[in-house]
Parts: sequence; structure tokens; C-alpha cells
Amino acid sequence: MQQLNKRQQKILDFISKEKKASNSEIVAFLGDKISRFTILRDLDLLLKDSIVKKNGKGRNVNYSLSSDSMINSFFDIETYFKKGPDERDVKPEFDNNIIKELSQLFSEKDVKELKEVNDEYLKRVKVMSSTVFKKEVERLTIELSWKSSQIEGNTYSLIDTEILIKDRKEASGHNKEEAIMILNHKNAIEYIFNNKKEFKKIDLFQIEIIHELLTRGLNVEKGIRSSSVRITGTRYMPIEGKNNITNALNLFLDEINSLKDPFSKALGLILMISYIQPFEDGNKRTARILGNAVLLASNVCPISYRSIDEGDYKKGIILFYEQNSAYFFKKLFVEQFKFAVNNYF
Repeated sequence: MQQLNKRQQKILDFISKEKKASNSEIVAFLGDKISRFTILRDLDLLLKDSIVKKNGKGRNVNYSLSSDSMINSFFDIETYFKKGPDERDVKPEFDNNIIKELSQLFSEKDVKELKEVNDEYLKRVKVMSSTVFKKEVERLTIELSWKSSQIEGNTYSLIDTEILIKDRKEASGHNKEEAIMILNHKNAIEYIFNNKKEFKKIDLFQIEIIHELLTRGLNVEKGIRSSSVRITGTRYMPIEGKNNITNALNLFLDEINSLKDPFSKALGLILMISYIQPFEDGNKRTARILGNAVLLASNVCPISYRSIDEGDYKKGIILFYEQNSAYFFKKLFVEQFKFAVNNYF
């Protein structure tokens, strides 16, 4: 996703302030030094990235923001993170209102396009031998275990991860916990592949099973946390108290299970488990594996996150914490889904 330049950001700010704006109004706002052609090119870029939408026809054409919901609100990620965590104007506490917006994560058009991408995966899997399929599952398991662990600070290389998973040989120069984290990922991924049907509907018990598999042997308390947690790089403070956490989980799971498309369910799980932080550690790992469990339950290609930049991943999650905007993380999710369809099975 291209970073907006100052002129494009000004156009977006103007549209946001005015609610809707025509070509001529935008031209007048920017002044005579900017050509109409340049402005139309900027608007085309904003349309392509689904930041704004075009309304009306002919002389009545105007532009407005694509969404007035929190969950799809646009933030230029580079501009946003130029400010430090104590400089940014954030929502410091959990907001239940975001739960009712989970149904707006993907439009009908988005879902149709994603299903068309997934059709390529389904065609290939249908004619694939069981031997080749097993090898592809193993490859995805290795790469997902590596990248998901790397996002959490694990320093194993992809090659070291492959050797660990295939040969149970730990890499020298690394602590034992790093190997345990990776092997836990392997076990959790195998579990969701072997129990696909169980994840058509998500409940708290399933979330706790995945969390336990991912944190086994890592000195992490099982079950819903009783202590408060703080997150590096943000002033957002997750919910405190077991009852409050459990209530928030149940509310969001009711909404997740009511969603019709697997993409919204998967992305919603990834974002909301990370946002609620129900466990003392291992929340984002749990969220990623559960997201894939939901995709597999609906015969959708799982995601390895192999090509994702860890910094972008963390920025996308923090933006959701602080502004309840899924805009940037959703872009990453879609990119990684398309990558998975093109690179596995």
C-alpha cells in the first residue's frame, strides 16, 4: 500500500472535514498551483486504495470517505507513527462499541473477490495427491511456526526452524524457550488441521485449548488472566478483572459466530483476541492460529505470514488498539492471504 504524500493527505483531510467534496471544491481548496489532472490522479489513487468513494454522475460527482465506521477509518501509518506513544491522541481503554462493527470489516465486494482468490486454492487441492498435500501442510507449518514466533521476538532462522521441526535438533546459540515456542506452534497448527470442523463455531474453551498448546512449557499461567497487562509501545490498557475479560470475550464471540463469511470471522478473531488480551502472555500467537482455524473450517487457504514485515504487523495491531481502526491490518491480512494462495498447495 502506497504511502500518501502531503498533497494527498490534504485532499483526504478536506474531504473528511467537509463530509463530501466535488472536484472543483478540491481544486479550489488546494489552489491554482496544483493542476486538475494531478488532483484527479490523486483521487484515483485514493479510490484504488478504498480510502474514498465516488458518488453521483457527471457534474454531480463528489467524493466522501469510504466508511464512517471506526473499524474502517483511514490512518496514514507512517504519519501516525511519527509521533511516539505518549504524543499520540489514543483511546486508552477497551471500547465495547467496536464489537458491533466487526460485520463491516469486509464489504460484499471484498468477500466476493477473496472467495474468487480462494477458488484457485480449492481447484488445486481438489486434484492434489494426499502425499503432496501432506508436504504442503508441513511446509506451511514450518513457515508459520517460524514467522509467528519471529513476530514475538524469537531469533530462530527459517532454516533452523525447519531442522528443529523435522529433525528435533535445536540450533546452537539459542535458549531452550525459543525451541519450545516453535514446537508449540507446530503442535497447535497440527491440532487445527486435524480438528477443522470443531472451529466452525468458536467458544472460549477452544480459545483456551489453542492458548495452552502454544504456551505449554513456557511458564505462562493457563486460563483467563487475573493480573493486569501492559503493552510495549502504546498507552492502551487492556481490560482488567477475570469477569470483565470473560464478559468481553463472550460478547465478541457472539458477534463473531453470527458473521457469515470466514474472512471477517478470521480477521475479527485476530484483532479482538489481541485487543482484549485475555491471557497473561501468548495472546497474539493464539489469535493468529485461531484465525487460521476459522479459515480451515470453511475450506479457505490458511495464512503463513511468511512475507509480512514484523514492524508492519505490530503497527497494524497497535493502530487497532489505539483507534479501533482495522484499515491497515486488514490490508496486511489480504496481502498475506493472496500470498498464501499463490505460494502453497
